[in-house]
Amino acid sequence: MSEWGKVNQCWKSGMVFLALLFMLIRVISSSAGKGLGMKYVVAFVFAVFLLVPSNLARASVLAKIDKSTQTMKVYVNGKLRYSWKVSTGRGRYRTPSGSFRPTVLKRRHYSSKYNNSPMPYSVFFHRGYAIHGTYATKYLGRRASHGCVRLHPSNAARLFTLVKQHGRGNTRITIKQ
Repeated sequence: MSEWGKVNQCWKSGMVFLALLFMLIRVISSSAGKGLGMKYVVAFVFAVFLLVPSNLARASVLAKIDKSTQTMKVYVNGKLRYSWKVSTGRGRYRTPSGSFRPTVLKRRHYSSKYNNSPMPYSVFFHRGYAIHGTYATKYLGRRASHGCVRLHPSNAARLFTLVKQHGRGNTRITIKQ
């Protein structure tokens, strides 16, 4: 969603809030002598939770990795934003399947297992597995890694930035066969 779209969404939610607040004030003032005020306050609070989106300042990010096609699709707020080639685990080196949340973000990371190999823009999601950039870009689109999900460095930077902006808790990584 563009910055203007976010502003527009916040503005609309603010208008809903103001309309509900105005209605509440009118109802309370008209029923002040009848003892109904507290019931309407509770109804107002309930309506605010139902009508105003809870994710005004944050978005949801979904990174869907398909090992059969060696691709990743990135969705923000349910809309496809990116589609990239990836490399997942080859041979006996398996990339785990399932649904995960990012656990750790590291802008500059080097593998402690595989010859100190650079892993720029790492988004760790399960034990030592990460989505990260690779300089072996000629292998993108086919199985080539030791289990991590490799991306072109510029795409890894984009994903890293999205996860950082929207938060690990608002990001989901799904990996399917």
